[in-house]
Order: sequence, then structure tokens, then C-alpha cells
Amino acid sequence: MDVTIYGIKNCDTMKKARSWLEEHDVAYEFHDYKALGIDRAHLEAWIDRAGLDKVLNRAGTTFRKLPEAEREGLSREKAIALMLEQPSMIKRPVLEAEGKLLIGFKPEIYAGTFGD
Repeated sequence: MDVTIYGIKNCDTMKKARSWLEEHDVAYEFHDYKALGIDRAHLEAWIDRAGLDKVLNRAGTTFRKLPEAEREGLSREKAIALMLEQPSMIKRPVLEAEGKLLIGFKPEIYAGTFGD
């Protein structure tokens, strides 16, 4: 099974997700979108499948530090531009596995996905 997990190396939730995958012998490729960036096509596909509110991390420090005017009335296009500019605004982790898309980390959902 091809598994790619997207996120930021030092994020605590990412560490938990990666540890879970390793403990359950799930091979994966890690894409650090803070170091490597993320392309518009990925963001658009994730938003199309999961919705903007699921992909955009409004609770994170990076988003909360934006001026209020930038946070108000956020369109899809404006949100994508912000996430491309500052990938820390993308919720973590984002996991793609054989056509499945998981956003965030919950051990029970990972277990259901990987048959554990």
C-alpha cells in the first residue's frame, strides 16, 4: 500500500501519527510541507474531498497571528493562497493511502484504515 503522510517534522501530532504507523509496521513516505512546500493541486484536491474547514488549521498559531481582516470572509482562493505561502496553516497530518484521505490523527481511525 502506498502511504504518504504530509505535515511538519516537529509537530507533536505528527510525531504521534508517525509513531503509530511505525508501531503498526505501516510503511510510509513523509512529506514535510514546511521544508518541501505543497502544490496547489494537492490543496485543491484535499479541499474538494474534505472541505476547506477540515484542511485549514484555524486553531493554529500561524492562522491566529494573521490580521483580523485577513481571517474574515476567507474565500477558498484566499485560503489556498495563504496555505501555499504558509504551509503551517494546513491541518496535520494529512495522510493519503490508496485513495483514502485522512486529516488529523485519531488512533482508532488509523486502525480502521490499516486493518489493525
